[in-house]
Amino acid sequence: MRFPRRPRGPRPPRLLAAFFLTPLLAGCFASSGGDDGAASGAGDGSRLRVALAFPPAENLSPYGADATILSRLGVTEGLTALDANGAAAPALAASWRQEDDHTWLFTLREAAFQDGTDVTPAAVAAALTHATEAEPAPAALSGVTLTAKAVGATGVRVTTAAPDPVLPLRLSSPGLAVLAPKAYGKKGAVDPVGTATGPFALTEVTGATAAELDRFDDYWGGRAQASGVEVRFIADGTARANALRTGQVDLAEAIPVSQAATLDADTRRETATTRTTSLLLNARSGVFKDPALRAAARAAVDTSALAEGVYEGHADAGAGIYGPAVTWAEGKRVQPAGRAKAGSPGGASITLATYDNRPELPEAAQVLKQQLEKAGFKVKLEVRAYSRLESDALAGKFDAFVGARNSLLDTGDPVSLLASDFTCDGGYNLALLCDKGVDRAVAEARTVADTGERQDAALAAEAAILGTDAVVPLVHQRVITGVGSEVSGVLLDPYERTLVGAGTRR
Repeated sequence: MRFPRRPRGPRPPRLLAAFFLTPLLAGCFASSGGDDGAASGAGDGSRLRVALAFPPAENLSPYGADATILSRLGVTEGLTALDANGAAAPALAASWRQEDDHTWLFTLREAAFQDGTDVTPAAVAAALTHATEAEPAPAALSGVTLTAKAVGATGVRVTTAAPDPVLPLRLSSPGLAVLAPKAYGKKGAVDPVGTATGPFALTEVTGATAAELDRFDDYWGGRAQASGVEVRFIADGTARANALRTGQVDLAEAIPVSQAATLDADTRRETATTRTTSLLLNARSGVFKDPALRAAARAAVDTSALAEGVYEGHADAGAGIYGPAVTWAEGKRVQPAGRAKAGSPGGASITLATYDNRPELPEAAQVLKQQLEKAGFKVKLEVRAYSRLESDALAGKFDAFVGARNSLLDTGDPVSLLASDFTCDGGYNLALLCDKGVDRAVAEARTVADTGERQDAALAAEAAILGTDAVVPLVHQRVITGVGSEVSGVLLDPYERTLVGAGTRR
């Protein structure tokens, strides 16, 4: 799809002060070096050339997997963001306070949408309401019912049906980005072109191959140092590495471990992330509806062979749903109980699926195929691009699925991940798990407000999930990003929500 370029309108006088502000997020995460502040006095700046691994799968809807594309490119924002410690930080909301167990009041900062209209309480409340009505619901709203209403000139009151002690974290989700009223069309259609609030405005998308962004001069956090961003969607990891090495792009995400050594040391950035690669077994239908055969598959997997072999030491063997980057989980993990005894596969035929946007996954799946066949399964391997795979996986058309999932991407809250991915009503339940014990453990964890106690409850729920053998954690990844030698101000964070910001430049 192509969209016409958005003509620049006159600068609203109320936002002239934005030139002198420092971007909130520029210093939140480790960068590639240099000054990460906004270019309040910068010239036009060079356009950045960025290679991303995942092409749009849902027409850049903010409610699904494409939401992260928009946040990583500095297009969209929510009321809050995540800081380096995983806590809620101000974004479009300058502050907030909890009024009671069900109600929070958010105070907006002065900001504008990329179409020239003001960010008002009514616009924000409408944006959140649209998110609650989306089908399927954004992962951050899995099992959550909320309403948003404008309050005065700067306030938005958000009320949840059940107490939600982590609502400010939830509202940081890329899937709950705030867009201008004109973005929302009939039948749930959402158009992010020129309607977001970030330092860069999406102006053109060419199918699944490219996108173009222009600097949004009225960004509340300060004028971006780059004049725009040229985006290429390159699913092949070797091609992304080659594009960086030959100077065709300035940034390349998700460099395959097999290509890491081909890049100069000063152009590689390795970031510990909260991303876990897992084997998800279809617990609803087919061979793995039998817990004994799920146990047999889990027993067949050798995770160390994947971490040291496939990932060449750029990953850690799977310890659970939460990996080493989730530092609070270390030493507190609960061992799964009540696992079924492994049964005999007896030559049962299964289809194992994965996607090739992350080049290690097909290789990992091939190793798993060999391990499962050695245990007595007959395995058919199916590899596609992610955009052609997700809907079939969610529909239960495969027996097993190998996927990489950032455990804190959607909300920053460990319990929310479990609700969306492993409960009966979860919107991203690739294992198709529906277990009363798991649902009960997750529901109990959701009611806990104290941070430490909530973490403990999350680990107890994690143990209940692992006890079903519907998910087998394989490895915890360290992501390699290719950064050109002239580029600075890149935003690398363990949640993989950011990449390009107002301070990113070359």
